[in-house]
Amino acid sequence: MGYKISDVISYLEQIAPPSYQESYDNATLITGDRSSEVTGILCSLDCIEATVEEAIELGANMIVAHHPIVFKGLKSLTGRNYVERTIIKAIKNDIAIYAIHTNLDHVAHGVNKRISDRLELVDTKILQPKRQLLSKLVFFVPVSEKESVLHAVYAAGAGKIGEYSNCSFQVEGTGTFTPSAKANPTIGEHEKAQEEQEVRVEVLVSNHLLPNVLKQMRRAHSYEEVAYYVQALENENQEVGAGMIGNLAQEMESEEFLDYLKAKMDLEVIKHTQVIPRKIKKVAVCGGAGIFLLGDAKRAGADVFVTADVKYHEFFDAEGALILCDIGHYESEIFTKELLQELLSQNFPNIALYLTKVVTNPTSYR
Repeated sequence: MGYKISDVISYLEQIAPPSYQESYDNATLITGDRSSEVTGILCSLDCIEATVEEAIELGANMIVAHHPIVFKGLKSLTGRNYVERTIIKAIKNDIAIYAIHTNLDHVAHGVNKRISDRLELVDTKILQPKRQLLSKLVFFVPVSEKESVLHAVYAAGAGKIGEYSNCSFQVEGTGTFTPSAKANPTIGEHEKAQEEQEVRVEVLVSNHLLPNVLKQMRRAHSYEEVAYYVQALENENQEVGAGMIGNLAQEMESEEFLDYLKAKMDLEVIKHTQVIPRKIKKVAVCGGAGIFLLGDAKRAGADVFVTADVKYHEFFDAEGALILCDIGHYESEIFTKELLQELLSQNFPNIALYLTKVVTNPTSYR
């Protein structure tokens, strides 16, 4: 028995949870039946008519694209533009289209990590970590059950802080309770006050993991009613956010770096601000339209900020603090299709995986 489209989606959403996408985005299954068996997957940056035709020719019934073909609601499907024609062709040929967009941009192993790896940056970290993605879970457990319950919540993804796992804070104390006549107590007797030596445990949990963490906590806990509470946090999540910053292994002259950038990212042209008279060491990157991170790049001490879709007047905002490079939207993210193929191959070695050969870049250079 093969894999279903739902299996692929479940795996991708573990890698890049949909809750990490921006509010304007549409990272989801756009066409297709989740229960269909996968015959092959085509990985691409964009999904247009030619991409769907390529999938049909390959015998692949699923396209995993970075950019969603549908951003806003469609009020008709008459084939009047390329979006509608693409959707119609996919539906007629039973092709599933799944988009994994800003949620893949925002994870530490995603699009910006791929750019950083192309540039061989070291000591990389998220440039603008996201807030309000974490909660603190506090629960109370008998001393004798502490290890088994902790093991369950850790296995479900709780207690991770950066490169550290199994993180918790624990305090022993006395818990009190009185079971009612209708209760089914593990410890104590009906309508008799009970004291029990317990451990108060605090762990951090990513919000998208919280439902399963609570489920596993209850399953591992012996109490009929587990005492716990969840507190939303303003903390930054260092593993999720926009852009990335890192260091070159060896510093370079500005002109040397621009040639290096051109070679590593396979570029025809780079639009950039004036060259600054200092060595280049710290480099910030953001695939796609990332000018909103210019202030973050400056504050982080970047010598260069590599992104795309920079408007004329936005180049002035660099103000000589760094070299601002616009390498093109397509060019900054084209290697995402290879990232998708590699991620899928790790979990689905028996599914035929293809890299699109269709050049979807809507811009040309002379």
